[in-house]
Amino acid sequence: MEGLRDILVWACLVGGGLFSLIGGIGLLRMPDFYTRTHAASLTDTMGATLILLGLAIHNGIDLITVKLAIIFVFLFLTSPTAAHALVKAAYSKGLEAPDVQEATGAAAAIRNEALEAARRGEGT
Repeated sequence: MEGLRDILVWACLVGGGLFSLIGGIGLLRMPDFYTRTHAASLTDTMGATLILLGLAIHNGIDLITVKLAIIFVFLFLTSPTAAHALVKAAYSKGLEAPDVQEATGAAAAIRNEALEAARRGEGT
């Protein structure tokens, strides 16, 4: 039973760390404010939630677990709300969202470029 608990704790901690890492990379790699905000909210919501869950399972049921649950509720309520408020404020101040057709065209161009690179790599 202790081994299963350790596996669950490590799975939550590693999963939370991976979500945080992916969200951090997304903050650096995403092209505009709106997609960066999505990456930041992913980091807060999923990464922190899994890490807090892993810590709570590791600790067992006591006062520290209650404090972790309070932190989880606070993050779960404030992080999406803050991301929504930031995006709404940016849009209302005139920061234009990327055009859907433009983003679709860019994605298709990147995909075609990758396919061409793969074809050239196969021929050598």
